[in-house]
Amino acid sequence: MIAVTAALIGFFAFVIMRVTTPQMTTLFTDLSVEDSSSIIKDLERQGIQFEIRNEGSIIMVPKDKVTRLRMKLAEGGLPKGGGVGYEVFDKSDALGTTSFVQNINHLRALEGELARTIRAIDRIQAARVHLVLPERPLFAREAPEPSASIVVRVRGALEAQQIRAIRHLVASAVNGLKPQRVSIVDEAGQLLADGAQTDPEQAIGEERRIAFEKRMRKQVEDIVSSVVGSGRARVQLSADFDFNKVTQTSDKFDPEGRVLRSSQTREEQSMTADNNGQVTVNNELPGNQQNNGVAAKDQSKKTEETNNYEISRTTKTEVTEAGRVNRISVAVLVDGIYSKNDKGELAYQDRTKEQLDRIATLVRSAIGFDQKRGDQVEVVNLRFADAPATAPIGEPGGLLGMLQFTKDDVMYFVELGVMMLLGLVVLFLVIRPLVKRILASDEVAAAISGVLSGPAASEEAAPSGQPLLPSGGTSAIDVATIQGQVHAQSVHRVGELAERNPNETVAIIRQWLTEPAK
Repeated sequence: MIAVTAALIGFFAFVIMRVTTPQMTTLFTDLSVEDSSSIIKDLERQGIQFEIRNEGSIIMVPKDKVTRLRMKLAEGGLPKGGGVGYEVFDKSDALGTTSFVQNINHLRALEGELARTIRAIDRIQAARVHLVLPERPLFAREAPEPSASIVVRVRGALEAQQIRAIRHLVASAVNGLKPQRVSIVDEAGQLLADGAQTDPEQAIGEERRIAFEKRMRKQVEDIVSSVVGSGRARVQLSADFDFNKVTQTSDKFDPEGRVLRSSQTREEQSMTADNNGQVTVNNELPGNQQNNGVAAKDQSKKTEETNNYEISRTTKTEVTEAGRVNRISVAVLVDGIYSKNDKGELAYQDRTKEQLDRIATLVRSAIGFDQKRGDQVEVVNLRFADAPATAPIGEPGGLLGMLQFTKDDVMYFVELGVMMLLGLVVLFLVIRPLVKRILASDEVAAAISGVLSGPAASEEAAPSGQPLLPSGGTSAIDVATIQGQVHAQSVHRVGELAERNPNETVAIIRQWLTEPAK
């Protein structure tokens, strides 16, 4: 009884402690050893219960305190994110520090800050950055270019756009660093970005093509799925891009469109007199008025006009950027129609040609179909291998739609249910039999006292020639003589006890017979 009581007390104490224990949730994940140690010291100083998992990288705290703790730890600069950032200069003494140490600290701080920024990107768990910032040698015309190498630990796989974003992020934060000089390696040793790449335009063009195909494929899937149903259409889209940059210049002359550019007019007039062919000094002197007679005169006049015309000219320069779409090819595979037959089974039925033509028309409109460009659209109806066995089940509405529990709530209710079930099992299988056994012992004791005292009390009223007990044993005892103290079952149990222990029963009866009557 003592052992069972101790076990019951321990069990119910465990149940009460388990139920009253606050629900734990994640405070921070992917913590470094330094950050985890600092956070644990702060939690112990505040006296807050916590749990450590995954070798200290995950810290669990009560759910009702997680928001306040995050704000409190952020006020103290925790978590720092691992590594050393610009806080290395907060407590340093600049008076006794050499320039070499200052440069090393600056490089460490820059690498730490870049690593923290890279870890903020989705799918990246950890990152380390190594920068090479060479100094310009004396008497050198060209300075060596800086470079960077980055090692990341990722969840899943990084997309090409994310890798390009990391390279440009690091290149923009370091003076003189080009994105082509940044190498990225994952934890498996796989080269994600080559630092020796010299043609970034090719990578950019490939990303544009992939993004264009993904966007167009999603548009086509959305519009086709709205007609045939979700998950019952497969779309493959291929786009042919021209990444050549073309510059074209053309001059056009219009002979009919003449414009007067300049006009010049020249007019000459001369007059000569006949002096009989004599050339004297007197005739040549200015102001000579000695004309005794009328002489013959020769007069001439000349007019010259020059007009310059400009012919109309049109100069046109066209620059075609890289990334032109030469052709788009689309293949659409749609499933048929499923309906229930007379037996209640799903029956497959092909779609009509009219429906396929309408779907093809929608696809052409979605991709901007151009027949001159050579675009192709094919819509085919075939039965899918994974045909639906039953009709799709809609989302619950009404009261069921409002009772949307989270994973933590479901686990909490399951835990409470298990505890209640264990409590009921212990109650019915342990406590109830013990109580019944205790009550049965009391009933047996009362029955023994009633059976053994009954004949002694009735002996005075019985005739002198009758025996005290019948020779047939306890089975012949009249149940009516018990005087309503116990039931017939208790009398039988007393009889069984008397048969099993005859010596003790006789001793008890003799003791009662020797006792004086009261």
